[in-house]
Amino acid sequence: MEKYSVLTTLYAKEKPEFLRACLDSMLAQTVPPSEYVIVKDGPLTEELENVLSEYAQRYEIFKMVCLNENMGCGEASIAGMNACTYDLVARIDSDDISMPNRCELEIKCFMEDPELVVVGSDMYEFEEDPSVIVSEKKMPYSQEEIYKFGKRRNPFNHSTVMMRKSIVQKHGGYAPIRRALDLELFTKLLYQGCKCKNLDKPLVLFRTGNSRVKRKKNWTNLKCDLGVYKRNYKEKYISLFDLFFVTVRQVVFFLMPDGLARFLYSKIYRKKVS
Repeated sequence: MEKYSVLTTLYAKEKPEFLRACLDSMLAQTVPPSEYVIVKDGPLTEELENVLSEYAQRYEIFKMVCLNENMGCGEASIAGMNACTYDLVARIDSDDISMPNRCELEIKCFMEDPELVVVGSDMYEFEEDPSVIVSEKKMPYSQEEIYKFGKRRNPFNHSTVMMRKSIVQKHGGYAPIRRALDLELFTKLLYQGCKCKNLDKPLVLFRTGNSRVKRKKNWTNLKCDLGVYKRNYKEKYISLFDLFFVTVRQVVFFLMPDGLARFLYSKIYRKKVS
């Protein structure tokens, strides 16, 4: 099968035990990665450095990219993509866990359809214990569904995607922004005509909880999200009504009490798993 790189960005506030679980899940893939690029987004804690040092000594595939200061997800992702040797790049956040067959299934999609640029999937969500699934985040699957969905919401779960680097960078790649970089990238690829798909199965365990909603409810997130939708309107990907709809939705979510935001987030955007 085609060789691929894995890309993870990392900053000082991440937890070493979460990082270990993430790294182990990617190293245990049924089709193992040929390269694992870690971007250190500014100085890390001693505990995180110890984890990286341990894995780098055990596995020759690790490549470290060091940024002198915390630049944010956008700059870190740009540096990481530039450092990836192989054209297929699998993304995974440092606190999420991939299913063993995730990359094999995604590579098969690229082999079956050479025109594909992005392949993602559904994902399970957990809070503390990865074996206790609390919800599932389902996504649109076909090109038509993804294109329509992307007009008002992010059409991919970022930690599930594998991308064709050469085509992604040809269309502008990641933007140097601190938030909404995945929304910015994926909608840009869609309105520029790139072919994408999501697999109808959860291939990643996503770490969630009350803190995630709280992190989403901040001014920087709101400003970056609305900036992307405003650009999408200027590019004629979305209508004025779409722009109005997402603006009202984002502002209301930002202003509502945290408890109500968590309730609506779990009821509207997630499917409970019994």
